[in-house]
Amino acid sequence: MLSTFRNFAVTMKISNVILKILMPLLLGGAILYWMYRGEDWQQIRRVMTEEMDWTWMLLSFPFGILAQMFRGWRWRQTLEPVGERPRTSVSIHAVFLSYAASLVIPRVGEFTRCGVLKRYDNISFAKALGTVVTERAIDSLLVMGITVIVLLLEMSTFGMFFRKTGTNLQTILHGFSWAGYLVAAISAVAILILLHFLLRKLSIYNKVKMTFKGIWEGVISLKDVRNIPLFVFFTLGIWVSYFLHYYLTFFCFDFTADLGLGCALVTFIVGSIAVIVPTPNGAGPWHFAVKTMLILYGIADESALCFVLIVHTVQTMLVILLGIYAWVALNFTSKKSINYE
Repeated sequence: MLSTFRNFAVTMKISNVILKILMPLLLGGAILYWMYRGEDWQQIRRVMTEEMDWTWMLLSFPFGILAQMFRGWRWRQTLEPVGERPRTSVSIHAVFLSYAASLVIPRVGEFTRCGVLKRYDNISFAKALGTVVTERAIDSLLVMGITVIVLLLEMSTFGMFFRKTGTNLQTILHGFSWAGYLVAAISAVAILILLHFLLRKLSIYNKVKMTFKGIWEGVISLKDVRNIPLFVFFTLGIWVSYFLHYYLTFFCFDFTADLGLGCALVTFIVGSIAVIVPTPNGAGPWHFAVKTMLILYGIADESALCFVLIVHTVQTMLVILLGIYAWVALNFTSKKSINYE
């Protein structure tokens, strides 16, 4: 009887892991299939090989790398007030690896980078996780602030769009096909399931008093950060770099090169919000959100689909390469039994 119970528990655990991996992949895949069904792939290949200016894409790469490095530097700074001092290189490699890990299981990156610091620099996992929670809260507030400003600045564009198209809730709902409703339903179910897993994970941590205390120490560590101006600089540097990493890709294509900074900000913010939906690197939701906003700015449907597919794929490849680099670098990094500068 006990053996049967253990086998059942193991089976359920394996099933949970499989669901955590498959559900995001299925969700992202369903949205991408819905968007690109019947698409002319030869046209996309032609754009990539003959029409696209790869120089701007290459120029965007340093900003994508710099954004993650700023995050690593800022993370190390937030750990100092709780008595933890990881090496700068390990902090940055942990961030690189966390983004790559999240391509397999969305949101697992936060736990991955805390685990890397624990393994290589003997940093408290709970305290590291607490500082990650702090970082996420600060980033969310910053994105919310930018969103409000961008909406106010671009309100005329939205108003013009709705006036010209006569778009309202009723016409939007009538415009949905059965596939659109199916994707929406799958998205809602996937979000509920992943929230359930997250709540279970948090409940496990909260059962352990010392772990909870460590998380809380990490959360409140911000008030004791030694150099607040530097912290602000790192925070702004992260998001300015992310934006430039995205904005420079506009100049890769003739149909987006003249859209301007306003369009870039709107699509960047909308894309940043869309990646909240837990799919690998926002695949699917990001494509749909950015493509929709590009159409609002007058870009043809085919061109918008081409833009989001190429940009997202190339930038995801950069994340993978950084993750591989970090994994190799960490394998040549010595483990420390004590913390030191």
